[in-house]
Amino acid sequence: MKFRAKIVDAACLNHFTRVSNMIARLAKTCTLRISPSRLNFILADRVAHGGVSMWCELEQENFFSEFQMEGVSAESNAIYLELISENLSRALKTAQNARALKIKLTNKHFPCLTVSIELLSVSNSSRIVTHDIPIKVIPRKLWKDLQEPTVPDSDVSIYLPLLKTMKSVVEKMKNISNHLIIEANLNGDLNLKIESELVCVTTHFKDLGNPPVAWEDASQDRNPARMVEVHVDIRKFLQFLSGQQVNPTKAVCNIVSNKVVHFDLLHEDVSLQYFIPALS
Repeated sequence: MKFRAKIVDAACLNHFTRVSNMIARLAKTCTLRISPSRLNFILADRVAHGGVSMWCELEQENFFSEFQMEGVSAESNAIYLELISENLSRALKTAQNARALKIKLTNKHFPCLTVSIELLSVSNSSRIVTHDIPIKVIPRKLWKDLQEPTVPDSDVSIYLPLLKTMKSVVEKMKNISNHLIIEANLNGDLNLKIESELVCVTTHFKDLGNPPVAWEDASQDRNPARMVEVHVDIRKFLQFLSGQQVNPTKAVCNIVSNKVVHFDLLHEDVSLQYFIPALS
């Protein structure tokens, strides 16, 4: 198994740092899947058991000027590593205004992802800062649990409003309730709702629009104004919103009635799928 990659472009480096910050906010530990054409950050808590799951994908050619990898074998040309997300994010924090960044799979008493950052000093000479991030190599027999999640057929798909706006709404709501009702219809309406014994609070978003595929999937006799809802843990939803530092280029919410809510985001060229299960 071998892996080494290099970033020299400042914009790519900043983008990669933003992605790693987002992952650190979404998942304490995650799996990094390395294949010849892409990197994936995976969180595979079983949605069926109440855990969230995440699948983030970036094409390596959009980030790295050099990229070499050899997987476990010729027919299984991939590497799966488990790491603490914040360790990578913290290492990349020192890469502001760096000249280059190198990432390499190493073994220093224990398996590591070694991040080397070339920094320019005032006198125009460069110095190298190195971070050794401990990792766990995931054996092949466990790979089957770390595949791209299948997206269930949704009852409603809707474009999301500004995530920052949603976050400020949900932050206030979490002081009143642990449960959040997300409901939407095919008229482009989305409601965030909390209910307690004393109070019921609803925030309405109108005219958000629905992806074309939402109409194709909808049954012919369906009333577009009918709301479809899912009850979720408000903290899990807030964690998802807190992870989004930059407003995505595309943000879609897919609701499977009373089962799961699936968020499909595109940040420039990085795609993120995030699943929050319904409260039983």
